[in-house]
Amino acid sequence: MAGKQVILITADTQRRDMLGCYYGNRVRTPNLDRLAAEGMLFERAYCADPVCTPARSAIFTGTYPHTNGAWSNGQAMGDNIANIGQRLQKNGVYCAHIGKWHLDGGSYGYGTPPDGWDPAWWFDNRNYIEALSLEDRPKVRNPGHIGKVPESLCFANHNTQRALEFLDTRQEDDVLLVVEYEEPHHPWMAPEPFASMFDNDNLTLDEDAGETMGENKPELHRVWAENYHHQIENGSFLHTWRHFLACNAYLDYEIGRLLDAVDRRYPEALVIYTADHGFSMGNRGGMYDKGPASYEEITGVPLIVRQKELIPAGTRYTKPVSHIDLTPTILDYFGAERSPVLAGQSMLPILQNPESEYQDHVFIEYGRFTTPHDGFGGFQPYRACVTQDYKLCINLLDTDELYDLSNDPTELTNLIDSPEHAEIRNTLHDRIIDWMNDTRDPFRGYHWERRPWRTDARPASYHHGGKRETPGDPGFFPPALNYNTGLPIEGGYTQVTYIR
Repeated sequence: MAGKQVILITADTQRRDMLGCYYGNRVRTPNLDRLAAEGMLFERAYCADPVCTPARSAIFTGTYPHTNGAWSNGQAMGDNIANIGQRLQKNGVYCAHIGKWHLDGGSYGYGTPPDGWDPAWWFDNRNYIEALSLEDRPKVRNPGHIGKVPESLCFANHNTQRALEFLDTRQEDDVLLVVEYEEPHHPWMAPEPFASMFDNDNLTLDEDAGETMGENKPELHRVWAENYHHQIENGSFLHTWRHFLACNAYLDYEIGRLLDAVDRRYPEALVIYTADHGFSMGNRGGMYDKGPASYEEITGVPLIVRQKELIPAGTRYTKPVSHIDLTPTILDYFGAERSPVLAGQSMLPILQNPESEYQDHVFIEYGRFTTPHDGFGGFQPYRACVTQDYKLCINLLDTDELYDLSNDPTELTNLIDSPEHAEIRNTLHDRIIDWMNDTRDPFRGYHWERRPWRTDARPASYHHGGKRETPGDPGFFPPALNYNTGLPIEGGYTQVTYIR
């Protein structure tokens, strides 16, 4: 078929080890395993922020949450932030979205699309819930009804059915179809036979669920683990684990239905599969869910990309990559011009040749779990840098962390004060500071630089640095002008000299 097609499929709250192709052995995922066997699997893919809305904002804009404004659940992106649908629409690409959007400030959405997406096919959480009877709505949101709710009422089924209808009827040549599943997010809704696939007596938690958190760990992480540790001791955590595994199995089934239809309709499509973020299930003594931590099970995500003519089948890429690169990659695939506001880079070169030159580190951030809720740790900002071997996480209000991922993959030993690791620690720290400056992070400042372990930090300065103006986004908003002259700013950066 003439033209190009991209099918972007996302899950919500899925760890890498929930897929068999990621060496997971708890859940059978034959359909995602098949996708990986036919394409490229990224062993070290990361979200940009381990919370739903911020993570999705990076996927769909190619900008970090601190840039686009959606740095917490409950916060919508800025009006001047273009999503990928808007960018592709200007390039003649037809865009349709089905499933969980979660970028307009609410949990259920508005039921209508932002610019760039065809309203005829838009289907979000609100559309789904309003399609159900008032009697059925509470059932599909209550884990007590897992296994009792028929497949026809499950959100995943609605998304798949609508996607199948789209694939059967649309005739456009250049197409972006996004299908976003809410599963395996709470309430872990799964019909039979999936709901009964797992038994508590045959389940075990990760080994570090029984670990005592080290003394030099962030205080918030200890508080977090203590909040749930009793559920590990009394065995109740296994009920949650069972539901989570069942929902992962059900999700793979629905994705299999979708992939079969894609193969019939668009066999040469670029298919991308990922999840918005990961999930901690009792790790490190009781940490549960996602939130203010950069641990692998929370920030690591599955990422599989297939295009049969472009990507060598069965390839595994082992270097770190980030969700921030997905929008640039899709734009590049369609031949659309790259905007200077995008923070990521196209992955097309490494999709074609894994040996191509590419970045050797990624960045992750966190601000707040959700604006409407007082708790979940409150405002606990961090900025992190991950390389092949190390991860540095600057917890602005707590203890910083450095992990040797090669020798300590479960991140139990914090090396932040280790003299032997001072050089790599400081190198990653400098990268974080430069990144915050380059992306105009509104929370940047000397407090990120002056950490207790950084003996060569610059003195605190009220006026340190220059001005970094937004470069402008052609077709969406103009470049900034110099405040004092009204003239365009060359390069977007102005060194400022203050006279006192």
